[in-house]
Amino acid sequence: GPDLLPRRDMLLLLTNVIGTGSPRLQVLASNTLTTLCTSSSGEDGCAYAEQEEIDVLLQALQSPCSNVRDAALRGLMELQMILPTPDSDEKNGLNLLHRLWVVKFDVEEEIRKQAERLWESMALELQSDLCPMLLKDITYHEEAVRQAAAKALSSAVMQYRDQAADIMSKLIEIYQEKLFRPPPVLDALGRVISEPPPDQWESRCGIALALNKLAQYLDGFQVKPLFQFFVPDALNDRHPEVRKCMLDAALSALNTHGKDSVNSLLPVFEEFLKNAPNDASYDAVRQSVVILMGSLAKHLDKNDPKVKPIVAKLVTALSTPSQQVQESVASCLPPLVPAIKEDAAGMIQKLMELLLESDKYAERKGAAYGLAGLVKGLGILSLKQQDMMTTLTDAIQDKKNFRRREGALFAFEMLCNMLGKLFEPYVVHVLPHLLLCFGDGNQYVREAADECAKAVMSNLSAHGVKLVLPSLLVALEEESWRTKAGSVELLGAMAYCAPKQLSSCLPNIVPKLTEVLTDSHVKVQKAGQQALRQIGSVIRNPEILAISPVLLDALTDPSRKTQKCLQTLLDTKFVHFIDAPSLALIMPIVQRAFQDRSTDTRKMAAQIIGNMYSLTDQKDLAPYLPSVTPGLKSSLLDPVPKVRTVSAKALGAMVKGMGESCFEDLLPWLMDTLASEQSSVDRSGAAQGLAEVMAGLGVEKLEKLMPEIVSTASKVDIAPHVRDGYIMMFTYLPITFGDKFTPYVGPIIPCILKALADENEFVRDTALRAGQRIITMYAETAIALLLPELEQGLFDDLWRIRFSSVQLLGDLLFHISGVTGKMTTESASEDDNFGTAQSTKAIIEALGAERRNRVLAGLYMGRSDTQLVVRQASLHVWKIVVSNTPRTLREILPTLFSLLLGFLASTCADKRTIAARTLGDLVRKLGEKILPEIIPILEEGLRSDKSDERQGVCIGLSEIMKSTGRDAVLFFSESLVPTVRKALCDPLEEVREAAAKTFEQLHTTIGHQALEDILPFLLEQLGVEEMSDFALDGLKQVMAVKSRVVLPYLVPKLTCPPVNTQVLAFLSSVAGEALTRHLGVILPAVMSALKHKLGTEEETQELANCQAVILSVEDEAGQRIIIEDLLDATRNSEVGMRQAAVTILNIYCAKTKADYTAHLRNLVSGLIRLFNDSNAEVLNESWDALSAITKKLDAGNQLALIDDLHKDVRMVGNEAKGEHVPGFCIPKKGVTSILPILREGVLSGNPEQKEEAAKALGLVIKLTSAEALKPSVVSITGPLIRILGDRFSWNVKVALLETLSLLLAKVGIALKPFLPQLQTTFTKALQDSNRSVRLKAADALGKLISIHTKVDPLFTELLNGIRSSEDSGIRETMLQAARFVTRGAGAKVDSTIRKNIVTVLLGMLGHDEDATRMASAGCLGELCAFLPDEELSAVLLQHLLADISGIDWMVRHGRSLALSVAINVAPRRLCASRFCDSVQTMTFNNATADRIPIAVSGIQGMGFLMKHYIEAEGGNLPAKLVSLFIKCLQNPSSDIKLVAEKMIWWANKEQVPPLDPQIIKPILKTLLDNTKDKNTTVRAYSDQAIVNLLKMREGESVLQAVCKILDVASIELFNESCRRSLKKLASQADSSEMIDDTVLT
Repeated sequence: GPDLLPRRDMLLLLTNVIGTGSPRLQVLASNTLTTLCTSSSGEDGCAYAEQEEIDVLLQALQSPCSNVRDAALRGLMELQMILPTPDSDEKNGLNLLHRLWVVKFDVEEEIRKQAERLWESMALELQSDLCPMLLKDITYHEEAVRQAAAKALSSAVMQYRDQAADIMSKLIEIYQEKLFRPPPVLDALGRVISEPPPDQWESRCGIALALNKLAQYLDGFQVKPLFQFFVPDALNDRHPEVRKCMLDAALSALNTHGKDSVNSLLPVFEEFLKNAPNDASYDAVRQSVVILMGSLAKHLDKNDPKVKPIVAKLVTALSTPSQQVQESVASCLPPLVPAIKEDAAGMIQKLMELLLESDKYAERKGAAYGLAGLVKGLGILSLKQQDMMTTLTDAIQDKKNFRRREGALFAFEMLCNMLGKLFEPYVVHVLPHLLLCFGDGNQYVREAADECAKAVMSNLSAHGVKLVLPSLLVALEEESWRTKAGSVELLGAMAYCAPKQLSSCLPNIVPKLTEVLTDSHVKVQKAGQQALRQIGSVIRNPEILAISPVLLDALTDPSRKTQKCLQTLLDTKFVHFIDAPSLALIMPIVQRAFQDRSTDTRKMAAQIIGNMYSLTDQKDLAPYLPSVTPGLKSSLLDPVPKVRTVSAKALGAMVKGMGESCFEDLLPWLMDTLASEQSSVDRSGAAQGLAEVMAGLGVEKLEKLMPEIVSTASKVDIAPHVRDGYIMMFTYLPITFGDKFTPYVGPIIPCILKALADENEFVRDTALRAGQRIITMYAETAIALLLPELEQGLFDDLWRIRFSSVQLLGDLLFHISGVTGKMTTESASEDDNFGTAQSTKAIIEALGAERRNRVLAGLYMGRSDTQLVVRQASLHVWKIVVSNTPRTLREILPTLFSLLLGFLASTCADKRTIAARTLGDLVRKLGEKILPEIIPILEEGLRSDKSDERQGVCIGLSEIMKSTGRDAVLFFSESLVPTVRKALCDPLEEVREAAAKTFEQLHTTIGHQALEDILPFLLEQLGVEEMSDFALDGLKQVMAVKSRVVLPYLVPKLTCPPVNTQVLAFLSSVAGEALTRHLGVILPAVMSALKHKLGTEEETQELANCQAVILSVEDEAGQRIIIEDLLDATRNSEVGMRQAAVTILNIYCAKTKADYTAHLRNLVSGLIRLFNDSNAEVLNESWDALSAITKKLDAGNQLALIDDLHKDVRMVGNEAKGEHVPGFCIPKKGVTSILPILREGVLSGNPEQKEEAAKALGLVIKLTSAEALKPSVVSITGPLIRILGDRFSWNVKVALLETLSLLLAKVGIALKPFLPQLQTTFTKALQDSNRSVRLKAADALGKLISIHTKVDPLFTELLNGIRSSEDSGIRETMLQAARFVTRGAGAKVDSTIRKNIVTVLLGMLGHDEDATRMASAGCLGELCAFLPDEELSAVLLQHLLADISGIDWMVRHGRSLALSVAINVAPRRLCASRFCDSVQTMTFNNATADRIPIAVSGIQGMGFLMKHYIEAEGGNLPAKLVSLFIKCLQNPSSDIKLVAEKMIWWANKEQVPPLDPQIIKPILKTLLDNTKDKNTTVRAYSDQAIVNLLKMREGESVLQAVCKILDVASIELFNESCRRSLKKLASQADSSEMIDDTVLT
């Protein structure tokens, strides 16, 4: 301990080193001394300082070196608890009091402040005994002590005034002692045997200093004795320095007491002057007395007769060759001038003559002093009034007489000194002459010019400097070397400016002077060197003064001398403040050093800058900042770390010294560079710099900036280089702030850990360094902060953070246990340990048992990490800090397990793997014998409230089973099985999931036994209400992991009635592809279950279960099975099964995510087939399923389906029981289930697909009710119209027009919105080149007209088309269109248009072309139904029934056709009594005409008449009509026979009543004959006619009635026909053939 140290000797040695060593040594020694004193301060664990040690320190307070005094004071501060006080130890206490009192008045301010602090903290008080003790210090051989003692004594006397007289007497007494100097000892021959002792003049100076300070506290009666001491003794001392000090003391006493003591002192002086011997040895006293009289005279009245003689004596004294005398006289004169104002002019004249003409130097100099004193007394104006400036200016320009020039310079010098700032306005005028005088040929003039320049400069104010400096700097640019040299010398003289001014001008001067050093003229160079030397000469700092030659060399020869200069500066021990001139020489060197290539040079420059700020005045340094800062910044980014460190410290010192305001752009620059992308060196430098700057600005800055630094470093979205820069801050801030940084350790650790996981290596490295720094600096103090974060890091999801946490935790544990951790731990076995019991104990002490367990558990788990580096790092740390692995494992087992359980249940896969491996490792390491310990812990864990622990238990069990043999598992199965069962029914899903994996492991280990042990229990639990949901999910989880084993076991149990679809649903969702194998059993079971639940409250739940089952199948094979089996089931005869199957199919089609494109054909076909089902539910479900399919189809699949869809629709139409298909007629649904496919076909298919789609659509329209079609009208019509407008082949257009016609026929009025487009489309199609298209368009127009309200424009358009058309094909289709339109809206047409139509049609009845003739005849016949009676009468009588004689057969043919059509469409009007006979006659005539076409139209007319008569007369026909029919049937022409048969067949169709048997008989006989005709068509039509004539399709009543009246031969013939064809025909539907051949086809 400190007791054993030789402390006194050490203190002596250290004070000696501090007083003599280099600066670096001084600092180290000073710190050591402070520490040594602390070690003997009497505090805990410290020794008690002996008195002799304290005496060493007190003695050191008298050292001439301020650093020694400073260090001694600091040492005393540390010892203050045990320092003696006058109360505790009178002698030593008083000694301490004495020394501290003196040092309180030290020449160094810092030491004064420190002494004051110690004085106050010890609560010391001044004692009266101290005053006499101080007298020893007054005569001490060190000046610093003498000066301090003089002030100390003065201050003490101020408190004890009563001691003043006594002290003064003692001082005078001591003076006399010190003045005595024994003569040398001589031998008999007069030779000197021993020299006399040295003169003690320093002691006498000390006494003068003391008297100077003491004078102010003397009483009036003590003044005279004091001056009797001064005059003549003290002022006549043999040493000039003592005389000077004594004169100062006398003047100080006069200034204080002069006014009160004029009368007592003046006689003393006068008497001396009168009686003093006229001897040279008394000259000094005499002059001093004259000066004292002068000083005293200012207190006399100006009219006092004594004043003038005194002035005269003073003026005479001016010639004394002593500067002190002359200065004193000059300072005495001004107050006395008012008394001699009238003589002033004469005096000035006399002095001016002396100044300019005298041969004696002293006289001229004294005259200058005197003039200055007089001017000061008279006022500045006297310069002008006495014409002095003019005289002096003339004199300075006098080239012939050097004395005049010199004298003028003396005068200017003294005027400057005496008048100070008042003379400034004249300085500017003096300067040009002064410049010239520097280069004067006479040496004396040059010297005078130097002195004058010094005086000028030293008295300049700040404003004066501003006036003078520009003109001097401009003069440097002059051509003339003399002017240059002069201005350089004047610039050098600026060194004598007042310190305040000096600091502002030197930064500008020195650079200029260094430039001058390279001037072409040698004299200018020399002047520059001289000027720099002058600046060096005014340096007040003794250390710099000592090395100023080195500085000047560096300025003169920078390339070679800079480094030596810097080294010298660094080696210099600075005790004193560095003043402005020192800085002016140092800073340019430093500035240049920053640009040097040498690392050492830059480093030294930074060090110097850093040291500078503690030794200089801020305002002196401020001007150099702009030039130094860039160099410092570049050094801060230096590649060499040492340079960066030094530069950072320098920056910190600068900011601390100057304050932040001087560096406005520094912090922003540092922050920017901190995020620099350039290089990590820049970022590191900026981080270090910022840390030092923040330290310089104090803790407040840290508090302000840290939140921003932490938040930026924590951000996720910042660039890596930015994060790197900010993390670097955490490496350097701890160094700069030390313990003050502790509060921030907590917040920054997460940032560091996060950065440790960064993907960029450089960020990770930086973060690791930061972490290690924090551990080395705060390991002991911040365990509480660090460890929780590192612990958390050990268990982080990111492996990089785990790795870094292990590294840092290792560092921390090594730190705590006191090992380096650097040894290698590679060994044969991973369980070799290097730890010691001692390190284990240290760790437990530092962390506590619980935390140590947690940390070691984390490390042990790290040994099983998924990442190799984490495993290696963990193993390394484990080996070093753990002494015995098995024992330690047993100690930490409970903690390890609770962590493992949490890990095992983590969402992070890595964590689960780690925990699992660790468990396996544990079982392997500690053997199966550990199972009895582990399993109870696990069972206990299952009762935990924490879900993750319960989950962990299951994962743990799995791992244990993996690492254990089958026998061991079977042995513990009694514990294991209930645990697994319980976990599978746990309320939390995560636990159940983990339990399933445990079951999987159990099954892997013990096989089928696991199924028997666990599954029945789960099935049982399904029946327990509160457990059923959990058990169900447990089953599901088990399925998820072992479906291939579990399904074969479960399916038979679940599908036997009653089927448990809920369980099936749950299981199927996790069974995966294994389910496919069992679908054959599951699907029928599910359908059967659904069938029984349909229509009940449970239907919804059942459906949900079914849905879950089928949607879980996603593989191709399973999909095929589902679709095929369900489609098969839809063919079942039982409605319930069909409904269940189609319902499930609907769910599947709508909700499956699987792609069933391959099965589209079967699905669509199967579902459309169900559109004829009798059950509404089946219809709805099949419709929905089909709709779901079509919604999912893309365009390609839709187009591919069109052909098959057409076939399916045709098939379902054929199978329909009525004319409509029920599936297309569902309200609000209609055809929208298949419409998208057909629309796509129409819109974007190829021409074949378009045609097919249009045909299919037409068919769908036919098979759908108008009501069901209405919602889809818009969807259907739009595409059809759009495609019709494009250029497609005729067959596409025909299909589209036919579809539109069908639609119009079905839902006419619903298409009204499309009427304009439809009309345009159809009329355009009438002009088509293809006949089929035109005919379809005509037909469509006929349908469209029924919804038309304004028909006239259409009629007009058609009429114009008929008239103007040159193409007969188009004309005939136009005519047909006109006919259809007439049929639909003949009644609505305007009469004028109608008449025009009739006229045109009549004109075409005899047209050359058959088709036109027939079409116009048909149209006219159709129109007859709508003509008014008069018009009809005119048409009939004048044309159709008119005389035929002599007219062309074509006209007759046309008329006959028109008449037959008219009979057909308006039989009642034409068979009215008015026209009846004429119509019959004309018809019969036509029927018997020679021309077959005319005859054919006549026979058709007869058929129409026959039908009219059957309907109107109830089956009675005119005899002529019957006979004519028989005649026609017997006509040799097959054509005539055929038409007659057709008309009989047509007239007797189903809906008309039967003819009278008597009328039937002759017709029947003729028809029976025709059944034997050689023409097959005639035979076939005779059969058809017979079937209709006898109403055989409606029964046999007519047949039997006729048979009764038939002859035998006819009956036989009839029977034969019956056998051959009639019965067969009667069983078939009647033909729908059209017999009106005027309708074009």
